[in-house]
Amino acid sequence: MTNNATEWKNFPAGFIWGSATAAAQVEGAAWEDGKEDSVWDAFARTPGNIRNSDTPATAVDHYHRMPADVALMKDLGLDSYRFSTSWARVRPGDSGANSAGLDFYSRLVDELLGAGILPWLTLYHWDLPQALEEKGGWANRDTAYRFVEYANDVYSALGDRVQHWTTFNEPFCSSLLGYGSGVHAPGRQEPRAAIAAVHHQHLAHGMAVNELRSRGAQQLGITLNLSNSIPRDGSDPVDLEAARLFDSLQNRIFLDPILRGAYPEDSLKDLEPFGLGDVIHPGDLDIISAPIDFLGVNHYHDDLISGHPDNSGTDGHSGGSGREAASPWIGAEHITFPSRGLPRTAMDWEVNPDGLRRLLVRLGEEYPALPPLYITENGAAYDDVVSDDGSVPDAERTGFIMDHIAAVGRAIEAGADVRGYFVWSLMDNFEWSWGYSKRFGIVRVDYDTQQRTVKDSGLAYSRLIAASRGEDSGTRGTAAASMV
Repeated sequence: MTNNATEWKNFPAGFIWGSATAAAQVEGAAWEDGKEDSVWDAFARTPGNIRNSDTPATAVDHYHRMPADVALMKDLGLDSYRFSTSWARVRPGDSGANSAGLDFYSRLVDELLGAGILPWLTLYHWDLPQALEEKGGWANRDTAYRFVEYANDVYSALGDRVQHWTTFNEPFCSSLLGYGSGVHAPGRQEPRAAIAAVHHQHLAHGMAVNELRSRGAQQLGITLNLSNSIPRDGSDPVDLEAARLFDSLQNRIFLDPILRGAYPEDSLKDLEPFGLGDVIHPGDLDIISAPIDFLGVNHYHDDLISGHPDNSGTDGHSGGSGREAASPWIGAEHITFPSRGLPRTAMDWEVNPDGLRRLLVRLGEEYPALPPLYITENGAAYDDVVSDDGSVPDAERTGFIMDHIAAVGRAIEAGADVRGYFVWSLMDNFEWSWGYSKRFGIVRVDYDTQQRTVKDSGLAYSRLIAASRGEDSGTRGTAAASMV
């Protein structure tokens, strides 16, 4: 584990240090001020979908505690806060714009700017209005057009103050996990719907980029969750083919349409039985490949892949509720994920920091038109224990974060154009099908009292940020070490 914060002074000038959350995971206020159901509100009401029958109805009450949470961010020294707006709050029930919902985000942006924190806005972090899901959701091409209406509403309210606009967060999850495996909302297990969702989300992204660009937006991008696809035996054709299939479904069917204006030929062939060709209309790929100004990279682990039976590891996508899940690897359901014997997080994900370096370097090598990169999520869940003095000494998470930041530094030295790092997550929160049983935050939340306590990982990250600026980091973060 690397702990010498002075090393981070070697990062490029202007490098952004931030943290991130998502609306459905932190806001709560599920039906206040006009908000109606998102797919996650509806999904959580069905018994067996979420561990312990948890729901996002209250979450960590960020909707009501936002000013104090921003004050905590300022005390930590964050350069930027990456947050998402809730489609179900901005346009509830597939209706017109909800002024009360937009007002919340306007207050949030003003609070951030007043604290000297750069707002980094994500338009879609998986909370589709349930009313649109009942019309087919992302399997319905019309949803892409509804997304542009929503994006316009948010831009009209915030475009004068927000510079950085991310269209989608991790479309892999809201398409292949939401419509294929059923682990995520809306919980469908329909391979053709999942592949349609992939394409329609791409289309929504491209149309929104073009629309917001026409209105003056300067920094537009998308965030993808990407992984290395490592064959267990590089001389075994079966393992090589399995790694190719995984790379197609995890990485290339997202990267290539956006950055190259075409789906990979092998992916088109693989997914022909599941209707990919049927949903692509003339001109779609020209729209989807609209130039972007940055690519967000979310990375938690990489993957060893085999085409042979092996139950020593998993893909990490089985969910937390015990509900039977289908495979998200459409047309490649046989691939396996052998264990490498590495340390694992509480999510049972292997820890391999150098995988992040390898991924970032590969992106630059394989995509000549690659825009600047930002690590928009990286972090780990561990089973935290609160000490008698109220502190949270989370050494494993601290090591995970520091080692991955060091890996980013090595990638930059190797030529990767990485300009920022956002730790996931600012606070413990509603972790999708795992409910409140998994904690990713650098700030602990007591779910009974909503008290926030900065963990040792948060204090270490805060000191790192101060050191990167050449500031005295001795007392960084202590003022907000415990607050309600």
